[in-house]
Amino acid sequence: MDEDDFISKTRRKRQMKDLQDLGAALVKLSPDQLARVEMPEALREAVLDCKRMTKHEAVRRQVQYIGRVMRDIDAEPIADQIARMEAPTKRHVALFHVAEQWRRDLIDDPAALERFVHEHPDADPDRLRALIEAARKEEANGAKRAVRSFRELFHVVNAIVQEHARRQP
Repeated sequence: MDEDDFISKTRRKRQMKDLQDLGAALVKLSPDQLARVEMPEALREAVLDCKRMTKHEAVRRQVQYIGRVMRDIDAEPIADQIARMEAPTKRHVALFHVAEQWRRDLIDDPAALERFVHEHPDADPDRLRALIEAARKEEANGAKRAVRSFRELFHVVNAIVQEHARRQP
């Protein structure tokens, strides 16, 4: 065995753990998502078997088995496919944060409504103005947690931001 072929035990364990984590990610996919992932039939069968299991220990052993099956294949394309499936979710979260920031700006800055309507012409400024005023009143009354108008303002702003992003290329 050459020095170049040597892999430390720690590195081998890390690689096996990574494959098991990838296998666990496969198990968590919905049936539609799983059907879109290209993989060898033996791996697909192992994942489907694991999805049918209910006992924690059985699932743990099956995920280990999935990791063992994945040793013999190139797992990188599978990891790439899963990453692409999760990408829209990350975009959705980013838009969620944008909506949170807009809500905060709309409540704190009176000029923010004009900027928001300018950026999102399909927004109803009268409805937003009413929600902003109600949220400001709730906040002024010392509400300790998010209350009705504060949440509703977020839902309206989030829907507008999500719709705007959906129409963008």
